[in-house]
Amino acid sequence: MKNLLFIISAFLISASVIYAQPNKFGYINTSQLLNMMPESKEADRQMRLEVEKLEEELEKLNVEYQSKLQNYIDEQESLTTVVKQLRERELMELQNRIQEFQAGAQEILQQRRLELIQPIFEKIEKAISEVAREKGYYFVFDIEGSGILYFSDETEDILPFVREKLGL
Repeated sequence: MKNLLFIISAFLISASVIYAQPNKFGYINTSQLLNMMPESKEADRQMRLEVEKLEEELEKLNVEYQSKLQNYIDEQESLTTVVKQLRERELMELQNRIQEFQAGAQEILQQRRLELIQPIFEKIEKAISEVAREKGYYFVFDIEGSGILYFSDETEDILPFVREKLGL
């Protein structure tokens, strides 16, 4: 009976010591890390090229619209009703094409950005996971836009460790 009581006491004491150890929390600013990544700079360069191509195409459409509009304005008084209606419809269709192009371009740019950034974020997440395991963190919070209003001085910024892991 004394042995059983001793074993239970020892178990309770050891359990309380184990659970008394503080949890280890870390934080990182992933936006800051993303800006440090060489792959991010390349992704930004590729995005600028995509934007330039789309802007050139949009400019062509706008020039075409302005030209047709100016022709319509210049000739408006001499046009028959049927021709006026035809040109007005043509102008409206061109305006619609421009609006559709702008909306489509936004979608294309968002999708392209995601394609370029996703592999970089996967690399960052892998490095964060490795550092967290190596350093014994229970939780790592992203302080960029995460809504965390307070974090203790006892937490630790793991950005330097992740930068080291990534060779930055």
